[in-house]
Amino acid sequence: MFRLILPFLFCLCATISPAQDRAAVERQFQDWLWQDVWPQARAKGVSRRTMKQAFAGVTLNWDLPDLVPPGQQPQARKKQRQAEFGSPGRYFNKNAVQGATAVGRKMARRHADTLARVEAQTGVPARILLAIWGRESGYGQVAIPHDAFQVLGTKGFMSTRSEYFTDELIAALQIAEAGHAPGRGMKSSWAGALGQPQFMPSSFLTFATDGDGDGRADIWGSTADTLASIGNYLHRHGWVEGRDWGFEVRVPDTLSCALEGPDQGRPIRDWTALGVTRVSGRPFPDHELPAEGYLMMPAGRHGPAFIVTPNFYVLKDYNTSDLYALFVGHVGDRIQYGVGDFSGRWGKVGGLYRSDIASMQRALEQQGHDVGGADGLPGFKTRRSIGRWQEATGRAPTCFPEAGMKAHLVP
Repeated sequence: MFRLILPFLFCLCATISPAQDRAAVERQFQDWLWQDVWPQARAKGVSRRTMKQAFAGVTLNWDLPDLVPPGQQPQARKKQRQAEFGSPGRYFNKNAVQGATAVGRKMARRHADTLARVEAQTGVPARILLAIWGRESGYGQVAIPHDAFQVLGTKGFMSTRSEYFTDELIAALQIAEAGHAPGRGMKSSWAGALGQPQFMPSSFLTFATDGDGDGRADIWGSTADTLASIGNYLHRHGWVEGRDWGFEVRVPDTLSCALEGPDQGRPIRDWTALGVTRVSGRPFPDHELPAEGYLMMPAGRHGPAFIVTPNFYVLKDYNTSDLYALFVGHVGDRIQYGVGDFSGRWGKVGGLYRSDIASMQRALEQQGHDVGGADGLPGFKTRRSIGRWQEATGRAPTCFPEAGMKAHLVP
């Protein structure tokens, strides 16, 4: 699913030559719809009537990113107008956090019965349902601007991931055939994510739920359906009822930040034995002590630290970002418990482009480290690999990419 939008270093752009006949490409698009897409949709139970209604008056959207018109090759264009990564703390913009919290509390009161019902059915706490709803669509108040069929059709016909988007287009046609979307009101993001929970069409077919009993899963207009669908998604991805998502902690200087990651878990009581304590001063709940927890330091030593539970990684199944999952858990806690800002402060790290980080990742790979791929993104495998390299070379481990490292890592 598509929620966290980062400014990419490389943009694959559709460079259209002035001489290119867009009208001819539009005709090719219509041919593709009926010669390629329609047979696949028909095999999935989509009627010709639904197909015609979905694409009545629809033309290509040439303003979408990552387009490759017929006969052209994608062109990489370097964009370095701003640093790709500063402090991860930018994700926790004060206005965004406070706004999501304030509106979330109002929605908790307004939809208390629905939230209680979904929590009872799925085991997912109401505060988590609210925080995801708020992050995805501003509690249903943010406009979802695009025609889903135009977006998915354009991207299926001429994007860098055409096969993926063609499959999603056919799933969207199945949704329309089943009558879930309100007429021509199947609205999506620029990437084709649908409705208030921002499900891709294939996820809709698997996880969308009728929460108000009217026979439809209307994630565009129904709050009950939206909350039930979010709850069902998390439940089906393994949410553990009764466990928290995580706790902000203090990590002793003597404990390596390279112990981060979901593959280095240990019982929470073992973390306490190593000197890890909650920033609140309270002990960990008794029922959490024998259960597994994982060290999570999204900015290495330059920011807050957490012991997270398997539920944190269920949140990452919704959006594959540590910061997204952390935002959801934090805002949920603020809504229900009235907690304040993180105790740990986000350091002023950054000033690196993704190309800088990718070059460091490749250098670490050459030394035998598993960085999770040289993609320019400082995930937990990259963070802890940096920490291990720092420890091995006599440096103070910070477990986060810094500008001065490049000269030592990259020949």
